[in-house]
Amino acid sequence: MTPSDPTSPEPAAVSLPEVRFLKILVTVLTAVMIFGLVAVIGLLVTRLGSVGAPGTALPALPSRIALPDGMKAEAVTVAKEFTIVVTDRDSVLLFRPDGTLVRAVPIGE
Repeated sequence: MTPSDPTSPEPAAVSLPEVRFLKILVTVLTAVMIFGLVAVIGLLVTRLGSVGAPGTALPALPSRIALPDGMKAEAVTVAKEFTIVVTDRDSVLLFRPDGTLVRAVPIGE
């Protein structure tokens, strides 16, 4: 068998500059992927780390909305035509934009 024979079991010789370029390319791509992975993990930790954590401030209730005595807001959703407040006493309060209570819905058992 001759070296130019495609059925030859010996691999073809590759020139040294091509191998060196491929090594550099693989090293650079590996470094970029590691940097990207660290950046994504860092963003996830910083953005999602404070969600639901104790002491996380809720958005302020609009001043025109007054909660019934003793209730504290657990969650607030502001929509175009309503403001929805979930309270610590397992109830959902639905307010109009002017602050009037439309409906109180108990949740829980």
